[in-house]
Amino acid sequence: MKRDELGDLIAFLAVAEERSFTRAAARLGTSQSALSHTVRRLEERMGVRLLTRTTRSVTATDAGEQLMDTLRPAFDDIRDKVEDVSAMRQKPGGTIRITSSRHAAEIILMPAVKRLMADYPDINIEVSIEQRLVDLVAERYDAGIRLGERVEKDMIAVRIGPELRMVVAGSPAYFEQNPKPQTPHDLTQHRCINLRLPTLGGLYAWEFERDGRPLNVRVNGQFICNDVPMIIDAAKSGHGLTCLPDDHLAPLVKAGELVSVLEDWCPPFPGYHLYYPSRRLSSPAFALLVDALRYRGS
Repeated sequence: MKRDELGDLIAFLAVAEERSFTRAAARLGTSQSALSHTVRRLEERMGVRLLTRTTRSVTATDAGEQLMDTLRPAFDDIRDKVEDVSAMRQKPGGTIRITSSRHAAEIILMPAVKRLMADYPDINIEVSIEQRLVDLVAERYDAGIRLGERVEKDMIAVRIGPELRMVVAGSPAYFEQNPKPQTPHDLTQHRCINLRLPTLGGLYAWEFERDGRPLNVRVNGQFICNDVPMIIDAAKSGHGLTCLPDDHLAPLVKAGELVSVLEDWCPPFPGYHLYYPSRRLSSPAFALLVDALRYRGS
């Protein structure tokens, strides 16, 4: 394969993934017109249309999708091999891209990252705060941080935090006006603050378990939000009950700002984990990050 033919394939893949000549041109550091000419030349050489272009969007044709499926793993493998060779340097360096929820980034990731950057000036860290579940491979992240139960089975998962429990809690003022629920079924008689899930857009069903028997409850209330700090503020203000992991609510319960209920229905579950593709080659910089984050508690 000639060098320019390889470049044409790289250009096509960028446009197909970005679904935009403008964004792909910015990603490759070239002009939109040059990129359009390159893709057109590739289509003419292959004798098949690879992209469908409209004034609003660019999408891959069936042939284009097949070519994308072939190119992605091949180019990812090349990138990994190049990174592996680069990692042979004795001095750890390079960029590590991580996706994480805000809370996990604040309480677990950033303390470790700050120490790592101070000790190794050649290591660069890019952190993207995302509430949604992210496809690491498709979006080119090296690793992500999520709750253990939400990590895909084909990923390597490293525990970086203790087990967590869900906590159902309301303000003292709320319980002055309302009786405490004795079972999850009682929640249907309470105002509850719903969490809008970022990935699929549905409402979180409150999860309970007792004697090995799980129970999910759909709750109702005046307030729905996709932001945890705002939900906590609403609960503290007496607008209803909330159900969140104890690392969010335990300090407020201890301080008396919130009152927890239904403790016997909230067993522990796996806490935060760092996860990454099993095929990822571990560079010295990435290995240092994993070691810095690894949970060493009881």
